[in-house]
Amino acid sequence: MTAARRKRKRFYAGCVAAAGVLLLASAVCALQWPRPPNGLWWAGTARLLLAASPVAFFTKDRALSDSPDFEFRYTGAIWRFHHMGNRAAFATQPEIYMPQFGGYDPMGVIRGIAVAGNPNVWLIAGRRLYRFYDRTRMERFAADADCLAAEAECK
Repeated sequence: MTAARRKRKRFYAGCVAAAGVLLLASAVCALQWPRPPNGLWWAGTARLLLAASPVAFFTKDRALSDSPDFEFRYTGAIWRFHHMGNRAAFATQPEIYMPQFGGYDPMGVIRGIAVAGNPNVWLIAGRRLYRFYDRTRMERFAADADCLAAEAECK
């Protein structure tokens, strides 16, 4: 075997090995990608839940910044609030104030994709808080909120 052929062979063997490593890494990442079980879209989403005081959406009709001074632990997440009154209201009835699907966009949930909801794009429908990725998704959801909420719950 010539020196040039040995060099080519080593190069191709290295390329095949690198491709194998990339394929293995992508398979491991795909297995670890978070896909919560049905009904548990909130699981492990503490980062999403801290974007704004959840009670303020109901009481002030807007997103208010949260404060680390007013924290409450619930469902394995740390919830932060704008003031002590919001914290107390949440503590008595958290299931009412929690964003549905853990703050994920319900239109993404319907498609089986976890899309983080924007705390500035939200809607209260059926006494429940929903966050959306953008206004277009919110408007589509608002047009038939009851049906789409039920469909998202089934996913």
